[in-house]
Amino acid sequence: MTELPHTRSRTAHWLATAAALAAVLGATALLQPATATPAPSSSSSGGSSAPAPDPDQARYPLDCGQGGSGTDVLDAAGADFDGDGTDETVAVVRCRAHGGTPPSAVFVLARAADGGAPRVAATLVEQKEGMSVDDVAVRDAGISATLLGYSSSDVPRCCPDKRRKVKWEWREGKFVLRAAPVAGRGLSV
Repeated sequence: MTELPHTRSRTAHWLATAAALAAVLGATALLQPATATPAPSSSSSGGSSAPAPDPDQARYPLDCGQGGSGTDVLDAAGADFDGDGTDETVAVVRCRAHGGTPPSAVFVLARAADGGAPRVAATLVEQKEGMSVDDVAVRDAGISATLLGYSSSDVPRCCPDKRRKVKWEWREGKFVLRAAPVAGRGLSV
């Protein structure tokens, strides 16, 4: 049986895909929003005096279409990343969908100074990057995750064909992205 031309992988295809993924990850690392530093807490106890912000109470900067059907928080974890004695929350969020797999975004939430809804303090993965996020974990003031993406627009949105492990570390007042090498190719970003 003969393979169809569009089902064969070529080295150039994988290199182009790796370069595109590297560009997206590099842009994520370099382009932090102006609000990337959580506001200092008034807590002086040295320990967290209040629970981490509730991710279901936050408003996320997602484009869910006209009359959007809301958002879903897929995963969340709390930690005191900046050492101010108040926990922040890492939330993996996407637009609610009744079919398909809409892209995810990853936000770090901080408590609002006025006690209102949590505010987005940092955006680690933007919705427009078109990725799904899996295996989010918080350890030692770092956030690790697996980013799932697509090598082309021909790949069905249900079935990502690219996978990359990443970690963000809190350094000098912001989150810094560190990506693992691409498996099997010796390429890294």
